Amino acid sequence: MNAPQKYVYLFGSSRTEGSADMKNLLGGKGANLAEMCRLGITVPSGFTISTEACTAFTELGRETVLGMIRDEVLQGVKFVETEMGRRFGNASDPLLLSVRSGARASMPGMMDTILNLGLNDEAVLGLAAKSGNARFAWDSYRRFIQMYGDVVMGLKPLSKEEHDPFEIIIDTLKEKRQVKLDTDLDAQDLKELVQRFKALIRARTGHDFPTDPWEQLWGSIWAVFESWNNDRAKVYRELNDIPQSWGTAVNVQAMVFGNLGEHSATGVAFSRDAGTGEDLFNGEFLVNAQGEDVVAGIRTPQQVSLIGSRRWAELALVSEADRASKYPSLEELMPHIYAQLLHFETTLENHFKDMQDIEFTIQEGKLWMLQTRNGKRTGSAMVRIAMEMLQQGMIDEKTAIMRVAPDRLNELLHPVFDHQALADATPIARGLPASPGAATGQIVFFADDAESWAKQGKAVILVRQETSPEDLRGMSVAKGILTARGGMTSHAAVVARGMGKCCVSGAGAVHVDMKARSMRIGDTDYFEGDWISLNGTTGEVYLGKIATRDAELSGDFGKLMALADIHKHMEVRTNADTPDEARMARSFGATGIGLCRTEHMFFEGERITAVREMILADNEAQRRKALTKLLPIQRDDFEGLFAAMDGLPVTIRLLDPPLHEFLPHDDANQRLMAADMHVSLGKIKMRVEELHEFNPMMGHRGCRLGISYPEITEMQARAVFEAGLNMRAKGIDVKAEIMVPLVGTLREFNLQAEVIRRTAAAVFAERGETLPYLLGTMIETPRASLVADSIATQAEFFSFGTNDLTQMTLGFSRDDAGKFLPDYLKQGVYEHDPFRSIDQIGVGALVQMAVQKGRSVRPDIEVGVCGEHGGDPASVAFFHRAGLNYVSCSPYRVPIARLAAAQAAISG
Repeated sequence: MNAPQKYVYLFGSSRTEGSADMKNLLGGKGANLAEMCRLGITVPSGFTISTEACTAFTELGRETVLGMIRDEVLQGVKFVETEMGRRFGNASDPLLLSVRSGARASMPGMMDTILNLGLNDEAVLGLAAKSGNARFAWDSYRRFIQMYGDVVMGLKPLSKEEHDPFEIIIDTLKEKRQVKLDTDLDAQDLKELVQRFKALIRARTGHDFPTDPWEQLWGSIWAVFESWNNDRAKVYRELNDIPQSWGTAVNVQAMVFGNLGEHSATGVAFSRDAGTGEDLFNGEFLVNAQGEDVVAGIRTPQQVSLIGSRRWAELALVSEADRASKYPSLEELMPHIYAQLLHFETTLENHFKDMQDIEFTIQEGKLWMLQTRNGKRTGSAMVRIAMEMLQQGMIDEKTAIMRVAPDRLNELLHPVFDHQALADATPIARGLPASPGAATGQIVFFADDAESWAKQGKAVILVRQETSPEDLRGMSVAKGILTARGGMTSHAAVVARGMGKCCVSGAGAVHVDMKARSMRIGDTDYFEGDWISLNGTTGEVYLGKIATRDAELSGDFGKLMALADIHKHMEVRTNADTPDEARMARSFGATGIGLCRTEHMFFEGERITAVREMILADNEAQRRKALTKLLPIQRDDFEGLFAAMDGLPVTIRLLDPPLHEFLPHDDANQRLMAADMHVSLGKIKMRVEELHEFNPMMGHRGCRLGISYPEITEMQARAVFEAGLNMRAKGIDVKAEIMVPLVGTLREFNLQAEVIRRTAAAVFAERGETLPYLLGTMIETPRASLVADSIATQAEFFSFGTNDLTQMTLGFSRDDAGKFLPDYLKQGVYEHDPFRSIDQIGVGALVQMAVQKGRSVRPDIEVGVCGEHGGDPASVAFFHRAGLNYVSCSPYRVPIARLAAAQAAISG
């Protein structure tokens, strides 16, 4: 007979059933709690309800899962009672519990937590008597009611302008008592808060606050499972590509208390600096507090280390004397605890071989570890930590490469403030440099406004008193985040670093009035829509816009890229249409141009007039006359590209878009064109009408244009060959590749190839010299993939145009898919946006087929990709497996693709 499935796993000093390699089942938090127990680190005992129970909860519902896990949960509570020497539900000496979420991927603040569970009107008296500290007992009780009321009973602000209803009650009482901090409230005040909180819950929900500890526990477990599908968790999963199917574990753990008085504290620390990557133990703590106080940002915390405290004081303009007396570090305040914490931190980093983010509580002089996880970090910190750990011998080259998320390199390539513009700017406030970067934008005060403004193309800075997980969507679209409260480990700081967003937190001079949609700094008010700038590296806030310049890449970045080039198999080219783009991409490590879109060269200055003359021509002679004007322009363009890519291949795509794209479609611009070109308005309107197509993507474009008007292909080919010969005469090593777009048959390719080869022969005869070149095609129709072996008999290279190949394979118009694709993604029709990350099953199958068929005929055929997918890490990994020679992407995506190619080669 099969044993029943196990859903609950214990951890403690006497028995631990999980380990770090069980993250998929126990979530990151549960697996690492078990691992810390195995390492002999002091951890409050508890148990983890597996992610499989969450999946069952989502699919089968509460009652079914209750029957599946009830007995194991009861045994888990008994285990914790035995380990901690207290009984759950005992009014005289109660065991109190925490209930926390824990998915396999870290999702800070996105799901729910309940602390101090098990308190009621009788147990609070027992806790007060047992601890000898009535204030602590009532503080724990009011916190529990506040958290349970919010998380389980759904007591939220009634509108976005309203603050947390519980915090409103607290602020009202503090004002009445004429005190500033929660810690200034005495036991009687806290008892009053408890009564007011209960009355609020009864008034808002129609139900009394539950007093049965077991009802509290089950309510909390269900709430954590349900929080896996709350809006902020969904948004976070969407932003970080975390599958909905993973689910979350639930960690039930004995409470330890940082709010027991002046010898108790709670904090968060990092084994290395999450913002810069510096190998420096750092963190924040609060005396006489519980864990949510630190990350909520309501009180500005103290620093864990002495060096961190002195750095903070310098930024906050606090004197050394005031710092030491009012804001001492944990290292100074509790040196023996600090030494133990430093030992645990070192042990954990050496064990996991990665930067650790740890949470801890000090209860009456005893240190307890509540969590460890691989810490969120900025892109620059990610690179520095990987390279320094490699140099320190902690990890090998392949691990260092795999340690850096390719997309996070974007942050290192973003512009920074221009030095002179920064010197001329007006500083208006200063906070903590929570997440590096430079941001300029218009002030908004609400997350949904940030979303709507960003959709309108506006750059926004989200300004909040402090952020909460509900602000995630607004944070994700904002250029930067400014908070009046909070430290380096507040919600705003941690999430911003994880997103790579510029953030300044704890700017104490900023006073936010959410209802008035304004902030006051000194005597000046700043309103929604006003422009400000943030320097997340220094914590400075400036008035107005500040000019930016290109970022300077660090030495660690260069070392990482050099490692990536050693390990990758695929080359990385760039999509570039101008010499400036080509030079930039080459500086980022591009090994050629994979796509030059010649049509992009036609829209500037006098060029568009010549193109329009060609379009308006009534016969071939008139078209050739117009093309004669374009020839020297195209030749100059190609010369610039060959010079910029000296010694590297340059793939030039022949004219691709339909001709109507070069003509104005509104009456006003058509009249201007008629006047400029001295032709009748009627002729222009007639030609626009003649060129109109119901489905231009599948219309008269690509090789079809060249077949209808071979003189266009002839002019472009001549420009390529003449430019190549001219630049070779100047000592440039020219490697030209000409690409015929949109072929679906061998005959289409051959018709264009005949024109190109005939033109090459003519130019070479005129000049008395030849130029080696490759002649290939874009594979961007499904039929081209199906007959790739036929096309490969003549084509010397393939380049997949995956943008159009995706459109034609899926039957989606990229321009129109936005109307339904979000619904498809939400409902799981597609796991990812197929225009952002390649559809590996459908479009990918055509890519693989074309590669195999092409190489069956021409084993040495060069195969690449030049669609937007060439810069997407997941797509790059697929193209590696498909056997492509190179990917091509926009200049700023080149380093990302280089690293992704190396990771693909390492992963196999």
